[in-house]
Amino acid sequence: MESLRIGMFSWESLHSVKVGGIAPHVTEIAETLADKGHEVHIFTRKGWYRDYDEINGVHYQRCSHDQSGNVVHQMDKMCDSMVDKFGDVKKEYGDFDILHGHDWHPVTALNRIKEQYDQPYALTYHSTEWGRNGNQLGDWDEAREIAHREWLGGYEASEVIITTDHFKQEVQQQYSIPDYKISVIPNGIFPGKIEKEVDEGAIKEQFGIHPLAPVVLFVGRMNYQKGVDMLIRAIPQVLRENWGAHFVFIGEGEMKTYCENLALQLGIQNSCHFLGYASNEVHMDWVNACNIVSVPSRNEPFGIVVLEAWDASKPVITTDAVHLVDNFSNGIVGYKNPESIAWGINYAIGGLDSSTKQMGINGKKLIDTKYNWDIVAKDTVKTYKNIVN
Repeated sequence: MESLRIGMFSWESLHSVKVGGIAPHVTEIAETLADKGHEVHIFTRKGWYRDYDEINGVHYQRCSHDQSGNVVHQMDKMCDSMVDKFGDVKKEYGDFDILHGHDWHPVTALNRIKEQYDQPYALTYHSTEWGRNGNQLGDWDEAREIAHREWLGGYEASEVIITTDHFKQEVQQQYSIPDYKISVIPNGIFPGKIEKEVDEGAIKEQFGIHPLAPVVLFVGRMNYQKGVDMLIRAIPQVLRENWGAHFVFIGEGEMKTYCENLALQLGIQNSCHFLGYASNEVHMDWVNACNIVSVPSRNEPFGIVVLEAWDASKPVITTDAVHLVDNFSNGIVGYKNPESIAWGINYAIGGLDSSTKQMGINGKKLIDTKYNWDIVAKDTVKTYKNIVN
């Protein structure tokens, strides 16, 4: 069975509604699978797009649904639409060999399709509700329902894909999924996706930053999980040793206003630049123009921003929540507190022309040998065929 007909189920993609890191993962692995001769249909939300498109060899089956209520209610309605759409697509294209869901959002649809059509599925965990909420769930009914669906997906799936060995421990701790059901397969990136030639000085000067000043970049959701507040609290200590350093923040989130106010309270607002949402072009410009990428997460299932930094040969300063980085080889790993983050940044600034630069080069090598989509897709197909056979 060389060629498979694959149905991917995700609440986001790059060619529908885009929310976060699942979107590039789903789109790019689907394109890689299609390039290898598989037929891939992505069942996803419609948003403002058409019901159907074929883009880069991938079939986008978009599902419209009621968008009122909280996220659980919205996903219930999305799943209703996905089940209906799957039935129509199955009639038109024929039987599917395998389905592949991403995170908790489509679990209800996958389970209904499994029961109705005896259709097996794989499920990839991209994060857990426990991790997203600061390693706790509390008494919030919505969070508990999301966690229940994460458990249910792991229980009903034929195989589970988890992105790192450490994240596997978190998922097993929460949901007791046995080893025999789990494949550890990392995220990937297209080599050269982020890297490009830029005029670093000109990009910095747009914000009044001296062309030779060291710039530390944060990219991601500005929330508690991503630890952006710890990075801001680290900045005064960085500036005491490297007064000319600047910090650029790309991303939105519930903590953005808090972080802007925190920078004012600490008197570091002139060294901080909050860009909010940025286009892909601006994002790429800053990854290539910065000197260091900071990933100060409190909880990090994978960390696609690390791959993006390495693709541009940039060193990464992380906390020990990130498990991709080899300390002092392709980045610096500190503790989850501002003092440790500051120490790592100061150490990296001190070696920008030598050891720190080499860290970025070492990270770039891993994009070609471990974290590219060709390798990830090959391993994913092995998981599919384990289920099918």
